[in-house]
Amino acid sequence: MSGENEASRLSFLQAAWVVARRDFKAILFSRAFFFFLLGPLFPIIVGALAGGIGGQVQREAIVNTVALAMSDADNEALLAASRTAKGNVDGLPEIAVIEQASRDNSDFSPEAVLRTSNYAVVVTGTLAEPELTGTHVQIHRWDGAISLLAAMASGAAPTSFPKIIERRVETTAAAAKSTRIRTAQAGQLLLFLLMMLLAGMVLSNLVEEKANKVIEVLAAAIPMDSVFFGKLFAMLGVSFVGIAVWGVFGVGIGALAGESLPSLPEPALGWPLFILLGVVYFSMGYLILGSLFLTIGGMATTVREVQTLSMPVTMAQLMVFFLAAFAMTNPGSPLELTAAIFPLSSPFAMLARAAQSGEIWPHLLAIVWQALCVAVFVKGGATLFRRRVMKSGKGGRGPRGKRAQPVSAPTK
Repeated sequence: MSGENEASRLSFLQAAWVVARRDFKAILFSRAFFFFLLGPLFPIIVGALAGGIGGQVQREAIVNTVALAMSDADNEALLAASRTAKGNVDGLPEIAVIEQASRDNSDFSPEAVLRTSNYAVVVTGTLAEPELTGTHVQIHRWDGAISLLAAMASGAAPTSFPKIIERRVETTAAAAKSTRIRTAQAGQLLLFLLMMLLAGMVLSNLVEEKANKVIEVLAAAIPMDSVFFGKLFAMLGVSFVGIAVWGVFGVGIGALAGESLPSLPEPALGWPLFILLGVVYFSMGYLILGSLFLTIGGMATTVREVQTLSMPVTMAQLMVFFLAAFAMTNPGSPLELTAAIFPLSSPFAMLARAAQSGEIWPHLLAIVWQALCVAVFVKGGATLFRRRVMKSGKGGRGPRGKRAQPVSAPTK
C-alpha cells in the first residue's frame, strides 16, 4: 500500500505527467501506431503519382501547333506576321508549313492530315478568307489568333506595336487581400485534416482501459482530472510524432515535385509566425476536440458504440469547419467574431486571421480563451466520467441515500 500512498501525494501536474508518459510510451511503441502512420502515406503517394502522370498526359494532350496549307506567298506572309507579333502578343500558336500542300494542291486533304498528325487545325484558303479545318473546340480556340495574323500579313492591321512603359508596384491592398485568402484556406484545410485524422484516436482510449479495469486502478490512485489531462497531452505528443513523420515524407515529395507544386502567398504575419501560430492552434484545437472525444469515449461501453458516435461528431466538426471557412471571407463581421469566440471553430478562424491580418493581440487573447476552454472541458468531462461511470461524488448515491465509495485499487 506504500506505493498507493506515495501516488496519492503526487501533485496534479505530477500525476498528469505520470499518465501522459505511460500512455505516450504505450501508444508510440505499439504496432497499431506504426500501421496508423503508414495509413495516410499510401493515398498521398498514390495521389502524387496520379497527379504527376495526369499532368504529363495533359501536357502531351495540349496541341498548340497550327498547320499552314495556303500558297507559298501567303504562308511566308503569315509566318512573318507571327514572328512580328510573338514578342508583343501572348497566346499565339506555333505555326508549321505543310510542304505537301504547296507541291500538290489538287490531292491535298486537310481532314486526312488531321487524322494522321498532331496539328490543332489546318489553315487553307487565302489571307483575305482563311479557312480553318479541325474540331469545333480547336477552331474556336485559334480563330482569333489566325484572324489577327492574317490581317497583319495582308496589311489590314498594324505590324508595329508601341512600346509599353511599365510602372510596377509590389502589391495593392485588394490584391494582397485576395491572394492571402488562398493561404488562409490552405491553413484551415490542413488544420482540419490533421485534427480529424488524429483526434479520432482519443475516442477509443478510455473504452479499452474500462474493459481491462486499468481505469479503476488509475482512478483509485490519482485524481480523474489528472488522468484526463495526462491522456490528452499524451495523445497530443503522439500526434506531433505522426505529423513529424508525415512532414518528412511531405518534404521528400515536395523536393521531387519541384516547381510543379502550387505556391502560396506570404501571410500577413510572415511565414515563421504563421507556422508557429499554426502549431499553437492545432494544439489548442486538438485539446478542445480531444476533451470532448475523451468524454464521449468514456461514456461509451463498447468499441462499436464508439464507432457509432464518431460519425455525428465528425459531421458536427465538419459544420464547424464550414462556419470558419465562410466567416473568413468577411473579416471583422459578427459572423467572423462568432467563429473566433466559439471554442470549436476558434482555432480555424484565428489561423485564417493570421494569414489576412498583421495584428498580434487578437491571437494572444484567443490562445488564453482557448486554454481556458480546454481546462473547463477537461474538468467537466472528468467530473461527468467520475459521477456517471465511476459512480462516485454527488451523482453516485445508492438507493438508501448513502454515497457510493470510490472504486479502490485491487490489493495483493
